[in-house]
Formats: sequence, structure tokens, C-alpha cells
Amino acid sequence: MTANANVRPGSDGLSADGSGPSGPGIGPGSTVAVVGTGTMGQGIAQVALVAGHPVRLYDSAPGRAAEAVAAVAGRLDRLVEKGRLGKEDRDAALARLHAADELTGLADAALVVEAIVERLDVKQGLFAELEGIVAEDAVLATNTSSLSVTAIAGGLRLPGRFVGMHFFNPAPLLPLVEVVSGFATDPAAATRAYETAKRWGKTPVRCTDTPGFIVNRVARPFYAEALRVFEEGAADPATIDAALRESGGFRMGPFELTDLIGQDVNEAVTRSVWEAFYQDPKFTPSLAQRRLVESGRLGRKSGHGWFPYADGAERPEPHTAAPEEAPARITVRGDLGPAQPLAGLFERAGVEVRRKKGDGFVDLPSGVRLALVDGETSFEYHQEQIVYFDLAHDYEKAERIVLSAREGISPQGLAEAVGLFQAAGKKVSVIGDVPGMIVARTVAMLADLAADAVERGVATAEDVDTAMRLGVNYPAGPLEWAARVGHRPTVSLLRALHERYPTGRYAPGLGLVRRAYAEEAEEAG
Repeated sequence: MTANANVRPGSDGLSADGSGPSGPGIGPGSTVAVVGTGTMGQGIAQVALVAGHPVRLYDSAPGRAAEAVAAVAGRLDRLVEKGRLGKEDRDAALARLHAADELTGLADAALVVEAIVERLDVKQGLFAELEGIVAEDAVLATNTSSLSVTAIAGGLRLPGRFVGMHFFNPAPLLPLVEVVSGFATDPAAATRAYETAKRWGKTPVRCTDTPGFIVNRVARPFYAEALRVFEEGAADPATIDAALRESGGFRMGPFELTDLIGQDVNEAVTRSVWEAFYQDPKFTPSLAQRRLVESGRLGRKSGHGWFPYADGAERPEPHTAAPEEAPARITVRGDLGPAQPLAGLFERAGVEVRRKKGDGFVDLPSGVRLALVDGETSFEYHQEQIVYFDLAHDYEKAERIVLSAREGISPQGLAEAVGLFQAAGKKVSVIGDVPGMIVARTVAMLADLAADAVERGVATAEDVDTAMRLGVNYPAGPLEWAARVGHRPTVSLLRALHERYPTGRYAPGLGLVRRAYAEEAEEAG
């Protein structure tokens, strides 16, 4: 192979077949170019700049790159004011930051990161032009969150050097970077992008080019199941949000989060992933959210979404049960599984707890049975009365417990259940008799999509869990959570949901089923 005139002296060179760059991450002395100077572009530029790189900013709109340089300088000034960056380091960084009036001003870049409009044709045109400007050992990267990395690189002469580097907003603060390999991406190029992100103080994860990558693919049930519970009339948005925050341990509820993101943005991502998976029922969008978007209630930016945001507007409060008296004694029959810590909580609250053999439930003095959600409904039990309680991430720390019971349940039994959890220091919400309740069905579906992503080679289990913890602040990775709950109970809950909603949405995937069988074999052996 003849030497390529566009390879810089002293560079890391090309891969063996000449299709892309090889070697470790891009060193701090090498130039990083950022195309697109919006919020994400400025954030990525700041990250590269603080890591020691000369940075070139380019925007197709005249004057925007110079404005972005000034904006990044302002960002660095604020870091100095907060004591997070020294003045000398700021001055050195600003000396390395320059605006480029033309794309040709990016010719010396070792890495180009694109953060422009989410349109395939525009991105393809940009990279086709860049390919003739930068050296052949330069890495070309897109920050797309919704488009195919493979499709963007499809027309390139050297698609092997093209990779996705999906940062999360705000890029300087959030640690996760999804490093996405397209169909033609050279492994060496992905490795260079991965190692570069590590050098920048980020936590990169590797994944293949799939709709939504890791986070936007696996996260869909967090929104979808909440919307489904709302559409069935089982609970209102404020109560669903409170359940997922105060029992599930999530940082924000899905209704307040989509109001923050923008209902139009969130619905568009959901629809994009659904269509990319050929309308797989597991990703079906919500009609309720579509109607909200059509009404113009887009969330905080429009002043109203699921909740009102005008000055003086009162936010709806979650349903919280009135105080009830706790029963003096209860009987815990068998192992309560992930809810086993409740027995100790009840004892510390002064309730006498008797323990007997059984299938994992609590007998209340009224004769009502209290059981951990299993995907069935209270109305299906004709000979006995059951009150279900929802899954919690940590029953010791949970601030709220959600109960579900059919109409006609013994008022005394329901009052005993409410009082029991209140005595343990929990707020209690009572919702409609919906299978899977709120937290349990959400976690089960998250685990199912996470296991499916691993099964299909999208990413490793460790990277999936890391992405979900760092990218969207989940209290635990879905696979870690499913392992703690138990893969068999998780599969059982999904099968119960599938029986009641036979659309395919809840049918557990092979990845999760394999884990359930492995768990059973390990326990037996």
C-alpha cells in the first residue's frame, strides 16, 4: 500500500486495510473540531478544550462560530468563579479556541464532532464535504441521538473512520458518552473515540448502531408504562410520578420529565424508535401523549404540559391516603422476596409479626391478604380478597408505597393495609386495580428491553446498566435490578401482563427468559 499524502506525520496512522484510523485515543495536543454551535456543540467544545485540545468551532450561519467562542469563554469564566478552573488554565484554554469561517479551516483536525440539525441529508452532505478536507486518519464523529450512524456514513469513501459519539446534555456535566459503531465502522476508530472520551473524563460505553442506541432504546418503557397506567384510568400523572420517584427511586417521574424535555421532542423520539423497529408493539407510542402534543401543551416551554407552569399555577398533588390505624398484629407467610425487609419495618413500628410457612404474602386481621404485585389483578380472586403493593427500589428508604385493590374490597382490610405502611413511616397511594401496577411493570419492561439489547449484541450487560444509570440517572441498571428482584419473578410478571394484554408488548424476550432459566438452574444446582 502506498503512503497517503493526507496522513499527518507522527499520526497514529490507518488500520491494516486502510479503511480507518487506529491507535489509542486522540492526544491532547491534537486539534478537535466541532461543527454546529448550539448548546450541544458549545458543550462538547468546552469538554475538549478543558481536556487540553486546540478547538476549532464552525457553523454554517455567518457569525455564529464567533458568537459560540464568546459563549464558551463565558462558560469558562463561570467555572473560574466557582473555583472549578484556575485563571491560568482558563487563559490557556481560550488561547486554544478559535472560530473557523470556512470548513477548510478544520483541515488540521484529528477529530471532527458534528452537532447540527437532526436531518440525514444535511449530515450526509456535511461529512461528504469534510472528507475532502481533513486528513484520512482523522476520526469523523456524529453526535446524533436519533439517526442511523450507518446511514450518515453510507456515502463516504472511507466509512471505516466514522463513528457516533452521543453526548448527553449538558455535555460538560453528564458523564455518559455512547460510542456507536455503524455497520462499516472500523473497530480501531471506535476504540479511538472511546479512549478519547475517557481522556476527557467521560464514561464511554460501546454499542452497535441500533435505533435509539442504548439509552433511548431501553428507556422507552419508563414513559410508556406510566402513560399506559394513566390511559387505563388507574392513576393520575402526579400520583404516577410520585410512585416512581418516592417508591421506585427514580430522580424524576415520567410526566414531569417529559414536560421538561418537551412533549413534542419525547413523542418524536418514541415514534422514531417505534417506526425504526417496524412498529414493534414493545415501542408503541401513546395516544394520550399524541393528543397532548396536538393540543399545543408541550410542557415547560409552552407553559403547560401534563402540569401547569404559569406563574402562580398550582401543581396537582399525588393521591395520598388519609391516616388509618395500623393492625396490632399480622402474619407473614413465607418469603416476601424483594419485599422481605418490610417484615422488619413493621416490627420496628410496633406491629406484632408472626411468621408461618406460605407462598409469600401477609395476612391481615380482617382476612384480607397483602401481596407483592405479580402481574395479576385483585378482581380475579373471587374466594379471597387481595390488596397488592407495588415494587420499591429500597423498601427501607422508600417514602411512598402504592397499593392496588378492586372495587368492593373490604374497607376494613384496605384500611389495615394503609395503616400498616403508614405505621412504618410511608405515605400511601391507592390506585386502581391495574395489572403490574406502576413501578413493577416499568422495571420489568426496562429489564426486558435491556436483556434484549444484550441478547442482540447491541452492548454488554455492564455497558447497558452503566448507560442507564449515568445517562438517565436510574437508581440501578435494569439488569442489576432484575437480578435483585429475580429473573424468574420478572419473567412471570411479564407473562401475566402478556396474558392480560395479548398484543406482544409484554411477551418476555429471549434474553430475559435465558436469564430466568439460568437463575433456576443455579438455584437447583
